Amino acid sequence: MAGNIGEIKTEFNSLKDNEYGRFIEKYSDDPRSGVASLVKKAVVKAEKYEAEIERTERMLSFEKEYSSYTAICGIDEAGRGPLAGPVVAGAVILPTDSRILYLNDSKQLSAAKREELYDVIFARAVSAAVGIVDETRIDEINILQATYEAMRMAVMNLSKRPDILLNDAVTIPGIEIRQVPIIKGDAKSCSIAAASIIAKVTRDRIMTEMDKLYPEYGFAQNKGYGSQQHIAAIRKYGPCKIHRRTFISNFIWADMPWRHYAFINRW
Repeated sequence: MAGNIGEIKTEFNSLKDNEYGRFIEKYSDDPRSGVASLVKKAVVKAEKYEAEIERTERMLSFEKEYSSYTAICGIDEAGRGPLAGPVVAGAVILPTDSRILYLNDSKQLSAAKREELYDVIFARAVSAAVGIVDETRIDEINILQATYEAMRMAVMNLSKRPDILLNDAVTIPGIEIRQVPIIKGDAKSCSIAAASIIAKVTRDRIMTEMDKLYPEYGFAQNKGYGSQQHIAAIRKYGPCKIHRRTFISNFIWADMPWRHYAFINRW
């Protein structure tokens, strides 16, 4: 009888997603209840893996539809809604034969999975880049125009020029490349999902660094979004340098303690 239960459990815990089938074949006839339990778990894992392969193939439907183009680029952004920090756009050109499992709308993934996929995307992509527009520029031109600007920057920062853009819902002005806006594209296209992930991870890292400079606002946790704790901190301490004035004026200025106005006017 092959191995004791502890050894087999260690083997099970070390399996990669594509190895559960082999484990099932190896131990399916083992009569021990502990091994049978592990085999059942492996069956569930294997079924989830097969379902993910099928989901990934569906996520490539737009890439297949536009396969006559040689450099298909997904575009998405992170950070349109926060009260502080930049908006970040991602642009990713994946190889035509690429199959990166678990690509999805970045909001549907855990932070750990996003970090893992970030590295995979940059390792496998033909080209991947981001564009970053800070809070000062957002206040100058508004968030929509700043988002477009970040997207144009991301495309310009690519090492290879794309010949078609798959965008999450928008059409970017000022770009002479064919564009296909796709509603909820980050959940329908692997290229857009990849762009969503690198934009989100880049922005989250920026806000985590900002937390070291402005710890009272909890940026490492809220990433600049308007959580109750974040809003309470603004009301208590006043805004910091990276807050978007046009985003907080409507509900902050009216009940801001008078002692903060001198600070605000120094912006």
